[in-house]
Amino acid sequence: MHDAPLEAHEHAEHAEHAAHEHDPFISNVSITIAVLAVIAAAAGSLETYESATAIIEANKAVLAQDQATDQWNFYEAKSLKKNMYAIAADAGGSRADAYKAKAKDEGAGQDAAQAKAKSLEADREHDLALSDVHERRHHRLAIGSTLVEIGIAISTIAIITRRKLPWLGAALLGAAGAAVAALAYLG
Repeated sequence: MHDAPLEAHEHAEHAEHAAHEHDPFISNVSITIAVLAVIAAAAGSLETYESATAIIEANKAVLAQDQATDQWNFYEAKSLKKNMYAIAADAGGSRADAYKAKAKDEGAGQDAAQAKAKSLEADREHDLALSDVHERRHHRLAIGSTLVEIGIAISTIAIITRRKLPWLGAALLGAAGAAVAALAYLG
């Protein structure tokens, strides 16, 4: 869709040449093409932005999941150490009290790692939800932009054939496309 504004510009140029005939119908269709070209360019730019933002949010979710996995691994390591020190403390001996203290320290570290892992998993879910929102917007903007671009092409047909029906159809398609694009942010 990167060429859409360029194609719309080409249609507008054709319409401009036809408008030199001083035909009011041609002038009205030319104005319609210009308006639709602006809408198509805006929707195309927003579509690109939403697509990129969806990818960024998905990448952030992957990073948060990786960090959460690291924290869960740290949690497991702390659990193993805590249990080893607890077993050593239960065995008794001159260092039993030191082993109990170490087991307690490892338990505290385990609780912190678990809390951090859960927090990172919550971040992942938040980032995934944001990615989904941007992806839905991207799809709606793509549909809206496509409808507007079809309206531009049909407007050009109206100029060539000098018939109102294609022009009205183009205007309706353009309006529908603009509405779908607007719904990306309203719905």
